[in-house]
Amino acid sequence: MATKIRLQRGGRKNYAFYSIVIADARAPRDGKFTEKIGTYNPNTNPATVDLNFDRALYWVETGAQPTDTVRNILSREGVYLMKHLRGGVKKGAFDEATAQKKFDAWKADKQKGLEKVAADEAKAKKDAAAKELAQEKKVNEEIAKKVAEKKAAAEALRLRKRLQKLLRKLLQRLLLRKLLPQSNLSSFQAESKVRADNKSALFVFIIVYAYSGDTVVLSALRGPVLPGTGQGAAGARP
Repeated sequence: MATKIRLQRGGRKNYAFYSIVIADARAPRDGKFTEKIGTYNPNTNPATVDLNFDRALYWVETGAQPTDTVRNILSREGVYLMKHLRGGVKKGAFDEATAQKKFDAWKADKQKGLEKVAADEAKAKKDAAAKELAQEKKVNEEIAKKVAEKKAAAEALRLRKRLQKLLRKLLQRLLLRKLLPQSNLSSFQAESKVRADNKSALFVFIIVYAYSGDTVVLSALRGPVLPGTGQGAAGARP
């Protein structure tokens, strides 16, 4: 009877987990087996192997034939290296202590390699997280900048409309009180329309025009002149 060392599938859908078993070559993959000597989980990086080393070595030395995947697993775990070293001991090339020393040195080097792989993976994850955080921060800054620009534009538009409204009210007051000649209305409106495009210039225009000593505008700002007093309704002095 041909004996095989192969994998028996377990786990769940999209998450395969395997048992390393000794079975008859004629048995189905997930059927009856002779002995279970370990497990293999390919879902981790690197893959996780839990192996009964002595039993695996025994079956290899007795002639059990592993599948290609199991052969790679046993080779990475050092089963075939130990088989080779024990063959050297039988031939008298070196003693068991020397063989064990060579095996331990190989195992230490292998462990260092696994630690390096784990460290590189952790560093790669950390760098990826830092890069993603930087990109997210950059996107948030761009969004915040656009929002600020939009708010500033809306505030400028609101202020411009408010100033235009105030200027129209001032013109209406001047016209109603017949303090502004009709001949100057068109030029005044044209000038105010041009200056309304720049709120700073509009402020300067209103302040300078109002406090330039022009009796027409000063009278309009004070209100109607009370008879016999020479003062406006608000009681302001000329």
